[in-house]
Amino acid sequence: MIPRARATGRALGYRLFYRLPVPLRRRLVRLAVPKYIVGAVTLVRDSEADGAGRILLLRQPPGHSWSLPAGLLERGEAPVVGAARELHEESGVRLSPDRLRPAVPNAVVHAKGWVDVVFEADVPASRTALKVDGAEVLEAAWHPLDDLPRLSRATANLLGYYGIGPRAGEVPPTPPAP
Repeated sequence: MIPRARATGRALGYRLFYRLPVPLRRRLVRLAVPKYIVGAVTLVRDSEADGAGRILLLRQPPGHSWSLPAGLLERGEAPVVGAARELHEESGVRLSPDRLRPAVPNAVVHAKGWVDVVFEADVPASRTALKVDGAEVLEAAWHPLDDLPRLSRATANLLGYYGIGPRAGEVPPTPPAP
């Protein structure tokens, strides 16, 4: 239970806050509320794969590990539109946003201040041309789920939420030791 004096102080604070003009209230809220960077990620599976299946991974500079097609949203961009845009920009795979389905969980909040909105898609790898620019992405390739290459830490953690890769079964994945 909240002590009466503290409750009265909170009530007074709220009364004052709600008397302020709306633009000023919005600014105050933006100053006080945590800020997050929002990214869109696409987990693309090979619809023709046998066994455990295959996923599309990218090798980006400096090239030591692999990651999922992903990127930051543009201002005002819907997450599903950003996911489709980033998938095309980074791998050459063009899918309309309505071909992407929300993953479960759809949003993963990371301790470092960013949120990934994750979508899934299934495409036939044999009929899907991969095209990379050689600058932002060095290589795009299909990898078997039971024999993944070295993954970036962020990718390994994210895939762990979906029961894939070295962090599978850790829901949520445990944070790495400092």
